Amino acid sequence: MGPGWEDGLGPYRHEPSSPVRPFTVTGGRSTPRTHLAMETLVHSMIPHHQDISGLIPEYQAINTLCRQVRSVAEISALLRVPLGVARVLIADMAGEGLVQLHQPQLDAGKPDLNLLERVLSGLRRL
Repeated sequence: MGPGWEDGLGPYRHEPSSPVRPFTVTGGRSTPRTHLAMETLVHSMIPHHQDISGLIPEYQAINTLCRQVRSVAEISALLRVPLGVARVLIADMAGEGLVQLHQPQLDAGKPDLNLLERVLSGLRRL
């Protein structure tokens, strides 16, 4: 891989954001095949040792980020792509079995206790 790929994020870490490339990758789609809340958690299903060079660069970057569980909003921010584009890419990856999704459970307006605990844990690490 070329320069800028050391962290697995490729051009997304060092280059200014451009809306053209991401929307080209999604075929102009801005709506995912499955509804994804921005707090939906995403985890890679691809083993660390598996070669991912055959995947498009966006999938490679998402795979690298999601070796740790991340939210859709985090992925969008870290890749500097619009939230709609991140949702489309992640939903497509989930459809191909490349990532696992953990959708928040909102029962009658009650907050998801697991989500609140993860947020609190993240805030404590700051």
